[in-house]
Amino acid sequence: MRLLLVEDDRMIGETVLDVLRAEHYAVDWVKDGLMADGALASQAYDLVLLDLGLPGKDGLAVLKTMRAARQRTPVLIATARDAVEQRIAGLDAGADDYVLKPYDLGELLARVRALIRRAAGRAEPVYEHMGVMINPATREASVAGQPVVLSSREWSVLEPLIARPGVVLSRAQLEEKVFGWDDEVSSNAVEVYVHGLRKKLGASLIQNVRGVGYMVPKA
Repeated sequence: MRLLLVEDDRMIGETVLDVLRAEHYAVDWVKDGLMADGALASQAYDLVLLDLGLPGKDGLAVLKTMRAARQRTPVLIATARDAVEQRIAGLDAGADDYVLKPYDLGELLARVRALIRRAAGRAEPVYEHMGVMINPATREASVAGQPVVLSSREWSVLEPLIARPGVVLSRAQLEEKVFGWDDEVSSNAVEVYVHGLRKKLGASLIQNVRGVGYMVPKA
């Protein structure tokens, strides 16, 4: 899953970036509202973690621009603005959830997982499909009840596919979910990770749709 972190405080940004990447998210970090507009115009994200007090363009204005452009990406506002009126304004402008600084990083991760799960149309916290189970909260995977160890990149390929059975994702779309701006991407990276997943989870779980991409078939 690929996230956009919009945060102008360097210390907070570096901490959150490290925590999110440790959870196997691909994360792009921008430090002002105008850069956020540019990133959102050029890249699809699974979630935006948005500060409100930004230079260049206020976070609330960034959010309004997103929603005016019909971008449905989940937005989690993280801000020190603790007035009730500010929270109401953010939610009414299209935010999906709110967390106040200083926030507990465990709670932040839980809210990120919940929003991504909701965006995929799922309520249950654990994905089970074709005998494969994955738990995004614990990063545990199993096949027929037997634990399987996945690399961070394998996990990043598997999660968006198994979250939406029957939906085809292209190689480029999967690359976007696995790699951030600073990562080097080899031409066959996705194919390598899909091959590894098939060996660990079964050859029939991820299907190749010729000329289009990959999908997990519906049950």
